[in-house]
Amino acid sequence: MPPALQAIIAAPIRWLTWIGDQGTRAVATVVFIAVAVPPIGALLRPYLTWAIVGLLCISFMRVDLAALYGHFRRPALVATATAWTTLGVPLIVGLIAWATGFDNRAPGLFLGLMLQGMASPMMASPALAAMMGLDATLVLITLVTSTALVPFTATLFAGLFLGAKLSVTPLALGLKLLGLLAGSLLGATIIRRLAGAAAIQRHKRPIDGINIIILLAFASAIMGDVAHDVLTDPVVTIGVALLAFAVYFTLLAVTTLIFRRIGYERALALGLMVSQRNLGLMLAATAGALPATTWLYFAMTQFPIHLSPYMLMPIARRLTARAEVSRMAVPGSPI
Repeated sequence: MPPALQAIIAAPIRWLTWIGDQGTRAVATVVFIAVAVPPIGALLRPYLTWAIVGLLCISFMRVDLAALYGHFRRPALVATATAWTTLGVPLIVGLIAWATGFDNRAPGLFLGLMLQGMASPMMASPALAAMMGLDATLVLITLVTSTALVPFTATLFAGLFLGAKLSVTPLALGLKLLGLLAGSLLGATIIRRLAGAAAIQRHKRPIDGINIIILLAFASAIMGDVAHDVLTDPVVTIGVALLAFAVYFTLLAVTTLIFRRIGYERALALGLMVSQRNLGLMLAATAGALPATTWLYFAMTQFPIHLSPYMLMPIARRLTARAEVSRMAVPGSPI
């Protein structure tokens, strides 16, 4: 490669590497930039689906196949975690809403909650778990299995609980989800074949930077109207934000408690994954044809999603340190 071209490429790579090195701080900063600069959201909203596909491609591209196969040797834990996130969460959300009449009292919020429950975990979950020092491999394998199932489970729960509340039929929703996932997987496979796994691993830090920039584009497209909503109807906006935080941390806490027998460090990793739902996938599958209240709820969910990794970092460090001490204290245990 000519020296002049190397110099041109080196500058953006250094910039992307710096962004990637900021880790959870950059992820947390994303939401504040998205809210503070609404024109970015207005500009990027037409490209929301492409941002989602980009995030999916990067995540599929970075899959560690050896680590993936290793976790298949312990299928019981993965199967249980997959069943919880794909079946347990949406079923409980739907039944609670039905029993309390919430689906009729607040149909827009109910639609948002059900789409959140039906969604697969965020594709960025393994990267966030790795940034926090948690078991990213366990998150990854559960993410892969639950993502593979979500076109079918989402179709099931949309038919059971949503019906006419959804702008597309349950079957169309499932087919769109399948198409998005299959297309992203194909793109990631092509990139991985052309670039090679070694090159992808070698450029991990600038790829992290690209991932954070796409996260900014995605968050801006969803949150572009948040500042306006706060000014025009602060009570409702704050109430929806509190609901988003309550749902997020309830999923996190309940999942961590359910899986505490495998160790709190790994249970927290699963809790992080289950609470980080891929709402962008649902937005793309419904083509964004959702009520204003649903859009507002989706926007508010970005705050706990982006802030929690930074907030939970001290807890994660204590748990991983405790797990490391426990492994060292057991003779013959792997380190």
